[in-house]
Amino acid sequence: MTGAFSGSGRGNQGLPKVPTPPSGWPIGSYSTYKEAHKAVEYLAGNEFPVQEVTIVGVDLMLVERVIGRLSWPKVLGTGALSGAWFGLFVGLLLGLFNSSAMSFAPILVGLSSGVVFGLVFAAVGYATTRSSGREIASSSQLVAGRYDVLAQPRHAEKGRDLLAKLAMRPSMD
Repeated sequence: MTGAFSGSGRGNQGLPKVPTPPSGWPIGSYSTYKEAHKAVEYLAGNEFPVQEVTIVGVDLMLVERVIGRLSWPKVLGTGALSGAWFGLFVGLLLGLFNSSAMSFAPILVGLSSGVVFGLVFAAVGYATTRSSGREIASSSQLVAGRYDVLAQPRHAEKGRDLLAKLAMRPSMD
């Protein structure tokens, strides 16, 4: 996947610099992104100019999947663990650049400082969200109700014909 800030700019020469509505005619509509992507790959494999194709997510939804219930022990344990990893990393870096003989002091200081800071930040964060009545852990994802494949008008008929052939093939998922 290519983004606005990725690569040297060679792959996105024709992309607009500002958010712009998509253009083109619909040549296929799919219920999942995977199916739409498979259709575009099929077009590419059949010498279709896919640089003129756009996949558009329609009927966008924000889906929040509940992971579990938050509690003080979970929050503090996770905070201490993430702080420990970061502290260990900092301690190892300090130990590498320590001019005296190999000492575990910088590693232990980094590890213990990381645990303390991890606990404090986790506790403050949880206390603020808990006061707002939020006591669940969740993950949010932006999904679409359907995915339309658009092609520029000069290639739309050829694209529809190719995707009709793809729809006639037996599924091999």
